[in-house]
Amino acid sequence: MKVLDTNLEGLKVIEPDKFDDNRGYFLKSFEKKAFAEQGIIIDITQTNHSFNKLKGTLRGMHLQVEPFAEAKLILCEKGKIFDVAIDLRKSSATYGKWFGLDLSEDNKKILFIPKGFAHGFQTLVDNTEVLYFMSGEYSKEHEAGVRWNDPAFSMSWPLEPTVIADKDRNWPAFEGNS
Repeated sequence: MKVLDTNLEGLKVIEPDKFDDNRGYFLKSFEKKAFAEQGIIIDITQTNHSFNKLKGTLRGMHLQVEPFAEAKLILCEKGKIFDVAIDLRKSSATYGKWFGLDLSEDNKKILFIPKGFAHGFQTLVDNTEVLYFMSGEYSKEHEAGVRWNDPAFSMSWPLEPTVIADKDRNWPAFEGNS
């Protein structure tokens, strides 16, 4: 397994070792001890699965605030997404910055998102499936978010969204105090 640092403090890209043979392939998408040795500390308590019918579907930008903040591992099981994380930790040197990359069934990359980051993605093909390994349980009272197109971040999405939830479309403008 390779673990690559990104330009955001604590945000990491994981490239698992993939073993191919005549049956198909095998890879470990999570191994607590090996991840911890690479600085990825996450106690998985919940797994979520997202199915997205249409190319261009945008989900995000979501986070849970303390005391229900969550770390996440994100992987694309089927299809392809552009995955985005924004550092909203006020104490971080990379506060207010964002990072994006393609995750796909072909590249098998996994994104580790520490607590305090907003997360979202856009599907790049129809019938895309995404898995989220979460370190906490959802709490509606601690849900927060920022708009996917908030000018404070100048995020570049690959496509114009085709499907987006009203909730995601209507998050308040970022004021630097999330």
